[in-house]
Amino acid sequence: MDLIASLTVNGLATGMLIFLLAAGLTLIFGLMSVLNFAHGGLFIWGAYTGVWIYYVTNSFLLAIIVAIITGLVLGLITERLIIKPVYGNHIQQILITLGFMLVLQELIKVVFGPDVKAVSPPAWLEGSFQLGDVTLIKYRLFIIVIGFLLFFTIYLILKKTRIGLIVRAGVMNREMVQTLGINIRFVFMAVFMVGAALAALSGVLHAPYSGVIYAEMGLEFSILAFIVVVIGGMGSFTGSLFAAILVGLAQAFMAYYVPALSLAVNMLIMTVVLIFRPQGLFKVKG
Repeated sequence: MDLIASLTVNGLATGMLIFLLAAGLTLIFGLMSVLNFAHGGLFIWGAYTGVWIYYVTNSFLLAIIVAIITGLVLGLITERLIIKPVYGNHIQQILITLGFMLVLQELIKVVFGPDVKAVSPPAWLEGSFQLGDVTLIKYRLFIIVIGFLLFFTIYLILKKTRIGLIVRAGVMNREMVQTLGINIRFVFMAVFMVGAALAALSGVLHAPYSGVIYAEMGLEFSILAFIVVVIGGMGSFTGSLFAAILVGLAQAFMAYYVPALSLAVNMLIMTVVLIFRPQGLFKVKG
């Protein structure tokens, strides 16, 4: 029982890290219909800038803030210079964002060096505590709490606030919203920046979780994020949460019981979903 509980916590922590990355991708695609394959580049820049600040100041909270700011700035640059010219054309979006992903990856090596960086959790999140026979690692619980808090916060903003109403109305009928005097282009740009900030946040939180960061991890996690988005349903925010948890739990249990399938389990899940429910687990109306 304690083994199952430990694997479940590990899977939930992994799932929440994937969700933070996939959530930004889901917001960008679901609300703006933009396929952003440069999302992994925002992830690694959040990781590297956050870790650099963490090394310099020894403050993990400041590292998180700087990573989020980095994501916002890079999101603004990406949307204005890379995405804006190719709105409405998915093929061009894939090609140009893949190219920008490679540029961001190489810039990491130029600015921070090509070496693998070792990262450890902050002192106040190190160690574990016992709950009966179950050992709970503090940092993994921290990630789980952050993930659920962000999910409910963004969900409530989208469903219960005026800002969320404007965004949802803009998705349904952009021209109608503009006639009401609302700058929908600015709103969508802000949505893109928030999505980029979530990717950067995922990066800085992932660094102490994995213990190392390297430039190529951006492309790896970008592919994983797209797998989660496809499983959950393209554009479904709730679907991304459930799909990320599913993938995280599958990875944790497979890595322990069937290590040979731990790397392939994500593709297997996606294949099964595409065969029996090609629209994803949570279909988005329209």
